[in-house]
Amino acid sequence: MVLSMCIRQLCQASHLQGAWRAAFLKHIQCRRQGARRWTHSGGGTYRAVIFDMGGVLIPSPGRVAAEWEVQNQIPSGTILKALILGGDKGPWMTFMRGELTTEDFLQEFGRLCSEISETRVPVDSFFSLLTSEQVAKQFPVMTEAITQIRAKGLRTAVLSNNFYLPDGKSFLPLDRKQFDVVVESCLEGICKPDPRIYKLCLERLGLQPSESIFLDDLGLNVKAAASLGIRTIKVDDPETAVKELETLLGFTLRKVIPNTRPVRKTMEIPKDSLKKYLQDFLGTQTTGPMELLQFEHGQSNPTYYIRLANHQLVLRKKPPGTLLPSAHAVEREFRIMRALAKAGVPVPKVLDLCEDSRIVGTPFYLMEYCPGLVYKDPSLPGLEPSQRRAIYTAMNRVLCQIHSVDLKAAGLEDYGKPGDYIPRQVQTWIKQYRASETSTIPAMERLIEWLPLHLPRQQKTTVVHGDFRLDNLLFHPEKTEVLAVLDWELSTLGDPLADVAFSCLAHYLPSSFPILRGLSDCDVTQLGIPTAEEYSRMYCRHTGSPPIENWNFYLAFSFFRVAAILQGIYKRSLTGQASSATAEQSGKLTEFTSNLAWDFAVKEGFRLFKDMPATKPLMRSYHTWAGPQSRLHTPGTRSYVSIPEASPARASKGALVISPEGLCPPVRELYQRLKQFMERHVYPAEPELRSHQASSERWTPSPLVEELKEKAKTEGLWNLFLPLETDPEKKYGAGLTNVEYAHLCELMGMSLYAPEIFNCSAPDTGNMELLVRYGTEEQKARWLIPLLEGKARSCFAMTEPQVASSDATNIESSIREEEGFYVINGHKWWISGILDPRCQLCVFMGKTDPHAPRHQQQSVLLVPMDTPGIKILRPLTVYGLDDAPAPSSAGHPAPRLSPGLLCPQVKSRVAFGKPLVEQGTLLADIAQSRVEIEQARLLVLKAAHLMDVAGNKAAALDIAMIKMVAPSMAS
Repeated sequence: MVLSMCIRQLCQASHLQGAWRAAFLKHIQCRRQGARRWTHSGGGTYRAVIFDMGGVLIPSPGRVAAEWEVQNQIPSGTILKALILGGDKGPWMTFMRGELTTEDFLQEFGRLCSEISETRVPVDSFFSLLTSEQVAKQFPVMTEAITQIRAKGLRTAVLSNNFYLPDGKSFLPLDRKQFDVVVESCLEGICKPDPRIYKLCLERLGLQPSESIFLDDLGLNVKAAASLGIRTIKVDDPETAVKELETLLGFTLRKVIPNTRPVRKTMEIPKDSLKKYLQDFLGTQTTGPMELLQFEHGQSNPTYYIRLANHQLVLRKKPPGTLLPSAHAVEREFRIMRALAKAGVPVPKVLDLCEDSRIVGTPFYLMEYCPGLVYKDPSLPGLEPSQRRAIYTAMNRVLCQIHSVDLKAAGLEDYGKPGDYIPRQVQTWIKQYRASETSTIPAMERLIEWLPLHLPRQQKTTVVHGDFRLDNLLFHPEKTEVLAVLDWELSTLGDPLADVAFSCLAHYLPSSFPILRGLSDCDVTQLGIPTAEEYSRMYCRHTGSPPIENWNFYLAFSFFRVAAILQGIYKRSLTGQASSATAEQSGKLTEFTSNLAWDFAVKEGFRLFKDMPATKPLMRSYHTWAGPQSRLHTPGTRSYVSIPEASPARASKGALVISPEGLCPPVRELYQRLKQFMERHVYPAEPELRSHQASSERWTPSPLVEELKEKAKTEGLWNLFLPLETDPEKKYGAGLTNVEYAHLCELMGMSLYAPEIFNCSAPDTGNMELLVRYGTEEQKARWLIPLLEGKARSCFAMTEPQVASSDATNIESSIREEEGFYVINGHKWWISGILDPRCQLCVFMGKTDPHAPRHQQQSVLLVPMDTPGIKILRPLTVYGLDDAPAPSSAGHPAPRLSPGLLCPQVKSRVAFGKPLVEQGTLLADIAQSRVEIEQARLLVLKAAHLMDVAGNKAAALDIAMIKMVAPSMAS
């Protein structure tokens, strides 16, 4: 009677209306009668559940492909496009019907993938991963669901599009005993969505369509099943699908305690001694059994669910075996949670700390079990956008609550060292990583060098959680309310911004990331989830803090820490000590997360320069000494000195800056950083780079140069060349004037190898400026971005052997348009950089209209280097060197020029009975060299100055003079 009244009250609630209310009451009636068939709102009876395999019972090929593409640097979506290409007659569908052998499929599939991605794709590696035991494991939630379905007397079937393996067996990595019927496409010769395969499955089950439920992750397959009258569930997430299946069947399919599983063998603890301890602690002598389960969640400290009599507890302990110093400190977790509970922060209620290792093998502590929801998928599937935003807002607010705890009142003043949190953390995680290192990871080595040199200044000291993220929060089942913040193992006193950045890591990880699902491939705005930037602004607003300036540093540090943690998990997995079943995967992911960290380090390097005091471009109006109405280069006027009217921020009111000391403070500081970089990194590397240039490997880019390029990026010494006039918003470069860049260019010119190290080498610089000024958005995306990132090179094809090409109007190569294509015919030489294996783009000058006015006949075309018809005949030499990919400003190297190199020679060498220094003519030659270099230098600066104040056209004469003077002086 009481049960019936409760049911009626429940059905009157707003979320149980109409047919659902009737169905719910009928379900309860069936349960009272012990019914073993389950009704649904359509009036029929469900007697079987049919499962697809990939995407429902095991990971889908698409999800496996997404992760594999990231790890193998294959363009995203390549595998998926190849899978669907050709539809029913494509290689994938043909393979699944058993009409292709594995060998033939991989050959055809590899060809398609390579065409799609325009690079070689190792499909054998993908196929091995797809069919490996490591990946093709059944989802635990589905295993439990099948067990419960069969326990209720319903039948189960698997209806799979699968294929033959090389050994002739079909790919079905499942326990066949789970299913009453198994239907495989490769055995039957038909695939979903062909209706015949569904009918075949129903026939073998002996059921009508309305008596079964079908689960599949592909819309076409679901639609085909529904058209036959089968009830369907589209599976986007296995756990969400099981919830929907529970609703249809009317009984639970999951464990009573969510996110738990039987205790893993490597994590078993002595139950008898634990039970005796609990009986003594709880004051109960119950003789009933003790239930012990292990929580699936968590990577570090093993956590267990315990039911003893009417008590539900959670036990959290250190992992077994030898542990890293200061890691897994459950004693600190116990202390912080007890203190925070008194301060009003939502945490589980802690009961007891046991430091006696004889009970379960390690120290542990006990908490009360708190039922609630843990959202492991940050995209929050199944919720409305408003609900998702509310959950992230609640997450943000509880973080603010943690950071506002009064340390003195909570008794936590000594919980961590005051100040210098980030420096200490960096050193701690470097040590932790070194202690668990199993191989050399380049990105980790760069971060270990970079992080200590770019530490932010800590603004305040608070409690920091250390691992604050969505899946460490327990939410109320019905309200948007955080019931408890979990996993305090890494907590201490420190910089609260580290927590803010860490809580946003999921925004930068892909959804296929196995340890922590991400959001980087999701449209968070459409989902209703705040972006990482919105989330950080929300935090600043709630705490009254200023915007976070060095956000990228905190993200770099956070991902570095994750990489170190993953490496520790991997090291423990090698000895069987890790608490998570997915621990072994972490070894492959350490490099992935460290590369992410390095990406943010690079962004922080750019910010350091771009956040310098802003300066405006010089005014284009100018005066000459002849008076305000005169024009530059007026006939009869001998003066070419221009004085701008405004902008004191640059170059002392526009005066010609002839030394670095005259530069404005931000650029002077940049000059000093560039000089230090040259002294610390570039000059010491020259012997090795010269050896490489003289070796048989000289046609291969130097690995050392690539390493130095990464260092330069992080120091903000990258893409310095783009003039402020071309890029006024500093979107692509440093935003320097031509004079400012000239001084930096002089410094880089001290080494043959420096220009490429700073991505300031021709012809890429000119080609990039061309793309910035005139390229379409599509052209910028395809060519400019890889060039700006230093991942590609380019060349400029202008000079021709038949004509004097210094006058571009002489160019004879033809470009004509035919049926939507351009046909090019010509012979070019001195094409700097074309033989570099990284060269992907040729900027080609040719004649498109021979009948147009003389200066309007030519056009410039962007030609991909893999275009059919391009023939590269031979390298040419300059100063005795060929055009191997030497890092030089023009692709044809020249020796470093300075009279200082001559002086040691004339002091040490003797001729005609006395040192050369005493030979008067040689001293005169050295003096002459010094004068010639200084003359050329000043003319370069003057030309750059005129370009800044009067424009490139007005400076054309000075540019022409310096193009003549500099090479003459050099020779």
